[in-house]
Amino acid sequence: FAHGGVNYEPYKSTMEKLIGAKIDSIETYPASEGFIAFQDSQKEQGLLLNLDAGIFYEFVPVEDFHNENPRRISLEDVVVGVNYAIVLNTSSGLWGYVIGDTVKFVSSAPYRITVTGRLKHFISAFGEHVIAEEVEGAMTEIASKFQFSFTEFHVAPQVAPIEGLPYHEWFVESSSTVPEGFDSALDDKMQELNSYYKDLIKGKVLRPLKVTELPVGRFNSYMDSQGKLGGQNKLPRLSNDRNIADKLS
Repeated sequence: FAHGGVNYEPYKSTMEKLIGAKIDSIETYPASEGFIAFQDSQKEQGLLLNLDAGIFYEFVPVEDFHNENPRRISLEDVVVGVNYAIVLNTSSGLWGYVIGDTVKFVSSAPYRITVTGRLKHFISAFGEHVIAEEVEGAMTEIASKFQFSFTEFHVAPQVAPIEGLPYHEWFVESSSTVPEGFDSALDDKMQELNSYYKDLIKGKVLRPLKVTELPVGRFNSYMDSQGKLGGQNKLPRLSNDRNIADKLS
């Protein structure tokens, strides 16, 4: 099964349940601007960076991206484990082009990357700097632990609740009820993955996350209402506002 453009891991168990068997998969990372990376092994983590496709790569540490003069580094200077915005220079004429994706190197010999999200998709209403890699990783692990299948999910901050402290609201679409204890386990995992989020919870700036259950079809209805229903359109995994959330609830 070849896939790309969306993190497959959160949907893997659901797909295998539909197919009726476990299947091998191959992830690719193509873009309109060039073929960036591909999975070349079922054993090694990450995607092999395509170094022979007319692309000169540069990378900007995400923490520096919005600076007035962010530093761009070449492959020889990348550090494993750092989150980067990827910048392309191509033989077709692109120069210093930011495609909007963020990546993290898991190996530098050879160069292997994982796609961690999009520059514009994050939650940092209180300085927590939550990214797609974290929410997808948490959901994948906890859903597997509870043997819970879901169709889709989206995360947004609730900064001004009627009562109590602000929180992150997770909208989860499933044909089954969210198991008891799922939300607290999910929150524990998010605290483990993101130290800023943990500090905000422990400091009582935020309260633990809330899971809002949605019936099957709600996300498709939303995408249809936006004129974006179809396989070539992707729902943002998380948002720093409630433009999507308020239309789902």
